[in-house]
Amino acid sequence: MKEETPIIQDRLSSFLIEDKYHIYRHLIMQVFILIISISNFFDAPDKVNLSLNRIEGWLGYYIFLNLLVYFNAFVLFPRFLARKKVGLYTLSVVVFIIVMGFVMIWLQDKFYDIAVMHHEPSPPAIILNIVSSVLAMFFFIGGIAALLSLKQWMTDNRRISHLKAAASASELKYLKNQINPHFLFNVLNNANILVEDEPEVATDILLKLDELLRYQLNGSALKKVMLNDDIRFLSNYLELEKTRRDNFEYNITKEGYMNNVEVAPLLFIPFVENAVKHNGSREQVAFVDISFHLHPGKLIFTCRNSVSEDAAEQKETGGLGMVNIRRRLDLLFGDSYQLQQRKTDGIYTVKLEVTL
Repeated sequence: MKEETPIIQDRLSSFLIEDKYHIYRHLIMQVFILIISISNFFDAPDKVNLSLNRIEGWLGYYIFLNLLVYFNAFVLFPRFLARKKVGLYTLSVVVFIIVMGFVMIWLQDKFYDIAVMHHEPSPPAIILNIVSSVLAMFFFIGGIAALLSLKQWMTDNRRISHLKAAASASELKYLKNQINPHFLFNVLNNANILVEDEPEVATDILLKLDELLRYQLNGSALKKVMLNDDIRFLSNYLELEKTRRDNFEYNITKEGYMNNVEVAPLLFIPFVENAVKHNGSREQVAFVDISFHLHPGKLIFTCRNSVSEDAAEQKETGGLGMVNIRRRLDLLFGDSYQLQQRKTDGIYTVKLEVTL
């Protein structure tokens, strides 16, 4: 029984949040609304009234309940409560219920069947009915908001879990494929050669390598890092790469005030590593051109590199594969990013736009 409980919870979670079940969720909601509204046909538990007036009243009440559910679910909740604007959400719900209260009064006035009681209801009865209807609407909308909040909480938890798993897998693969023994051997060998003739250059290489490795190991464990630190990491990597190769140039440009901007760690290095890996033969002058443009609420990262016309397509990024890169971007930004790739006239370009 204990082993079955997590399975049941996982299935329930999947049913509540996965898109493939959204039709079934709506069908269940329609059945629920139908059960509530069908009570209009009963004057007593054992007496059914199927008059035209009662059918029209039921249809109006059925549409009324659907408005309560779906206007809250698709307009009020995502616009206010999902964005933690509790005050605005509460105010909008109050206004919405006032408007729907007048709609309810109109429906009751138009479709109220006098034959039920054989006389007009008294003013206190009308007021009591209106108050109970308003309270019922509050509880109804509150229940829907609770369900939507639960769904969002479960979605966020699943996204965080997937992100942690993807980050761990990416980190392991990155450590294995990016800073590999071959890269380290070449860098250390270059430093060793320069120790006697150019000790200052050798020291600078080792300091950059130390800073690069420390950032990679420590920064990857953080949820957010400063953008300038990540750019410095890219600069150290490219500078070390330059010591290993002849005819290699790189440039990094920044546009906008980036001192307070935070990003996910190691977000850009897969694209840069890919640019270095596929930037043509060693006999040609190769380059990597990186730019960061900060706009209000948006960061645009562009990486351009030279590539020989007969070079293979740049299908892999940092040894992780574009599928994994897109997966991490999906988990980090959802629909709030754009990734473009193109190759024209011997230049390969990657452009990433993310919403901050």
